[in-house]
Formats: sequence, structure tokens, C-alpha cells
Amino acid sequence: MKHFLLSAALGALCLGAAPVWAETPANQLIVATTMNNILTLDPAAITGRDTVQVLNNIYDTLIVQSPDDRSIQPRMAESWEVAEDRMSIRFTLREGATFASGNPVTAQDVAWSLTRLMQLNQAQSSFLKSRGFSLEEADKHFVAEDERTFVINLPQPDDPQLLMMVLGQNGPGSILDRETVMANERDGDMGAAWLTLNSAGSGPYTLTQWSSNDFIILTRNEGYWGAAPEMARVLMRHLPESQTQRLMLERGDIDVAYTMQAPDLAALEGHDDITLESVPGSGFYYLAMSLKDERFTNKKVREALRLLIDYEGINSAIMRYYGQPHQRPLSSGVIGELPDPGYTLDVEAAKALLAEAGYPDGFNVSLRVLSEAPFANAATAIQNTLAQAGINAEIISGSGDQIYGAMRERNFELLVGRGGGGQHPHPDSNLRALAYNPDNSDEARLTNYQGWRTSFYDPQLNEMIETALLERDSEQQVALYQEIQTYMDEIVMPILPFSEVVDTAAYRSDVEGIIVSPWVSRFEEVTKNR
Repeated sequence: MKHFLLSAALGALCLGAAPVWAETPANQLIVATTMNNILTLDPAAITGRDTVQVLNNIYDTLIVQSPDDRSIQPRMAESWEVAEDRMSIRFTLREGATFASGNPVTAQDVAWSLTRLMQLNQAQSSFLKSRGFSLEEADKHFVAEDERTFVINLPQPDDPQLLMMVLGQNGPGSILDRETVMANERDGDMGAAWLTLNSAGSGPYTLTQWSSNDFIILTRNEGYWGAAPEMARVLMRHLPESQTQRLMLERGDIDVAYTMQAPDLAALEGHDDITLESVPGSGFYYLAMSLKDERFTNKKVREALRLLIDYEGINSAIMRYYGQPHQRPLSSGVIGELPDPGYTLDVEAAKALLAEAGYPDGFNVSLRVLSEAPFANAATAIQNTLAQAGINAEIISGSGDQIYGAMRERNFELLVGRGGGGQHPHPDSNLRALAYNPDNSDEARLTNYQGWRTSFYDPQLNEMIETALLERDSEQQVALYQEIQTYMDEIVMPILPFSEVVDTAAYRSDVEGIIVSPWVSRFEEVTKNR
């Protein structure tokens, strides 16, 4: 009967047929999302938060971040100890845990998973490479002392807390079943082709089927080491049309919608049977400028642009459900975060600064932006306020590859985008993404650093970021991060945040245990009050 219900649900959703019941099955969760960015389910090769949300249910990591306060909590490691010199962390794995295959989870699997990550050298390896880890030294970095004891040795001085946050994120921190993966190796690929469509984890669910840009079916792992999930299956559907998600949620055809647009979310406000929930996300919406353009190397021009953003208007009229007002380069709640400086739209002051910089009549410029909400609307608003000071911005819209691709090639003038780290609740996560740039040459290709993308290079700021990271006195570290924010404000960065990302989901009110943030979302504690 369970198989029949799942097949009926999938058939109805795929064909757009009317539902054959008034609500989804009591033991199955039906999720609507978009899957355009899910290109593989191999943890080493994934990109983006949408895939992380899937992997969170399939794979375990050593530790996890609490969805409530982002604190570090045990997962596959029941305990850990940071060395006095902060150059190693020793993890003790929980006893008796097995992979879905039945193979035991061992420290050797952990060490192998991290070594594989470095060997494949794909997207997720950058999290460790940027912290000094290398394939050549992998046997020294990742050590299995015995079946249950794993030691990670830091290659350079660092903040162990931040490294643990990296290990707690699926992708870089996913623990794979070595025996199962290598049994499916082809031509030395370390199982990469097989893992595109299959899973080898120890999480509460296993991957049953994935049809690209269509659906993903997760089935309860009956050998899971933790409490058995109440949902026997999870059906994740690719429904890119926001209105479709809303209508299906209203009818009870789906349980939760993760990627609805603002107009449809607003239409559900006050609905008796639907709950809307917004939580802090990661990163910022920003206006960026390229310092390869000599106009923006002038600090007064950057100051003028900072005063030509209608922060209040954009956040109140456009960013509802997407973002909240924020002007600092650090995520809300991280240590050392200062209050916003309080910039507001001031056209006359901006005109005066442009005149001082030698542009009394303004200038013409291109403004790149994704052709989707809320980016396009925010760019239009900024285009209007720039024009009030004589800056005529021609909007160039396109896909992510077209817009961010130009930024990665350092071939743009102005750009409205989203980014800036924040997946890990630590100031260094933001600062490495937004400001740090150890090599400003074109040949360096440090595309993960938005400082490099904007051609921003400040050796003093680099040193301040490195010093703050290694400061062991907590009060002094807070002071150093506050000093960094003040300095960044004074020099006027080429990336100007105007809103902090929030994640919003809508779900049926009789569904409990939904976690909104895709970075920490898991379905193992979801129940239905029916």
C-alpha cells in the first residue's frame, strides 16, 4: 500500500493531475523546491545549498550545527578534543554506527573521505585547500588512530572552531562508505560516476531515485544508528514555478514549499492551514564595483555610490521574504558584529562627492544582474537612484553563468549580486569571501574570493583578518573584528551590502519539525499531526 501511495503521488505531481486524496500520505513528506543547481549527488562535486539540503538526509558529518543557534553538536563523533596548541582535533566516533550498506562506520572511512575530497580536487575541496590542506600531505592531515579515533592535524595555525564548522557541512564533511564506493569505481574515478546517482552514507535516508530536474526520492534507512524517522519516504519535486508551488500547497498536494517567490508568499499570509517561516540565511545582497575600472578606484566615487542606494526603500518594497536591512560585512549574530552604520539615500551628498572626484555630470556604466527576483527589482531601484546623481546605468541581465561568470572573469563594471560567506557562523567566513585577497594577479584565479573578483587588494586588511583569526583571547578577538569592520567602512569597500539574506519556507500547519535553512535542513524529525 505504501508503494502504491508513493507511485500515485509521483504520478499526480509529474502529470499535473488532480490529487486523488485530500492530503498527502501520513508517513510521506512531499517537498517542492527547484533543482536547477543539482547537477550531481557526489558530495565532493556538489555546488550550492540546494544539494546540501539533499545530502543532509543521506550522509553524516562528524559534527553538525544546531538549526536553533548554530552551535556545534555531536553527530557521528560523540566527543572531540582540541589540542592545547590548537594544531589538531581528536574525534571519538560513536560506537556501533553503520552505513546503509551494513558496513561499520570507522575512522578509516572518515580519513578516506577527506583524502578522496582532496584527490578529486573538485568544488568542495576549496573549503580545505583555502585552509592549507593538500593532497600531498593528506596522510599526515587525516589520521585514523584506531576504528573509532580520527585525528585531523592542521597544516597551519587556524581557529579550530572554524575548521569544525567546515567539517560539519555536507560536501566537505560528508562521511562516505569507502568499501561501497570503491566497489563501484570505474577507471580510477573513485566512484564519482556511480555517486552521481547513488548514495553511500549513514544518514537517516538513502537515495532511491533521482531524475534530473524532476524529482528525488529518499527512503528511510532501516539500519540508521539514530531514532527512526517517522517519514518512511521523502519525495522532493522540482517545481520551478512559484505559483504552482502555492496552488499545490493550498490544495494539500505538497507539504512544504522551499522556493516560492514573494507575491505568492504574501498571498498565503494569514492562511489558516499554512505556516510561513523566515530564518537568517547566509551572505548578503550587495552592489559591487570593479576596481579594474579606474573610476571606482577613487574612494569618493565609492562613497557616492554608497549614498545612492535606497536601503530603506529596497528592503521594505522588494526584499520582503528575501532579506533584511544590513550594511555590515559580518553576518548577524557572529562575534564582534558592530551595529549598522546607518547609511541612507543622500543624492545631494553623492553629487558633491562625484564633483570632487571629477565627475560633476556623472558617467555612463553597465550594471549586471540576474534576471530573477529579487535581483532584477533591486537593480532597477539602484539604477533609478544612480540616475538622480547623473550616473546612467545600463542594466545587463542574464543567468548565473552570464552574470557571475563575468564577475569571476573580472570583466564587469557594476553588479547586483548575492554572496559573502556566512555558511559558517564565524566572522572569518564572511571576511574571506568578501575582502581577503592574497594575490590580485589575473593568473591567480582566486574566484572563490569576491575580493579578487572585484580586483580589491589591501595587504593591511589581509593581515588584520589573519591576526584576528588566530587571536586566542576571546575579548581581544572581538575587538580585532570590530576594528576590521571600522577599517573596511573607512576605506569604502567595493562591495556594498544593502540586505542580509533570509530563507523563507511555507508548509502545511499540521507538519511539524520543518527546518527552513537548507544548510542545516534535515527531515528526520518531521512529523504530521494527523
